[in-house]
Amino acid sequence: MLVMDTWQYFVHRYMHQNKFLYRHIHSQHHRLVVPYAIGALYNHPLEGLLLDTFGGVLSFLVAGMTARTAVIFFCFAVVKTVDDHCGLWLPGNIFHLFFQNNTAYHDIHHQLQGTKFNYSQPFFSIWDKLLGTYRPYRLVKRPEGGFEARLMKD
Repeated sequence: MLVMDTWQYFVHRYMHQNKFLYRHIHSQHHRLVVPYAIGALYNHPLEGLLLDTFGGVLSFLVAGMTARTAVIFFCFAVVKTVDDHCGLWLPGNIFHLFFQNNTAYHDIHHQLQGTKFNYSQPFFSIWDKLLGTYRPYRLVKRPEGGFEARLMKD
């Protein structure tokens, strides 16, 4: 998990900071201002190769996973990523109990004022906190039901 998080944080952040890569590659994923579950994997093929495939191969090799462990790990990572993009804060969601990097955390990143923050994915928020790109949020109850993630003001 740490290898995957490290790889994805730095590549994801670089895609935001490099204007060429953002405009031509990563912006495709951010066309989804309001994230939805399947949109988690809505990205440019080159981004999929750089973030997911290379990150997955690196994680697999560094951790020395068996084939069975790799299948379980990557299925878990995909389910977690889809959940992070679902846009729903559901009561009892086990991912929200064990991971601070969750649906609300990633919603902040997809909001217009949040695209320079909360790059961490898919598991932990370690790199955002260490490198100053973490932005806290609060959940606000919506009058029509549900919750909305809002960036906390400084």
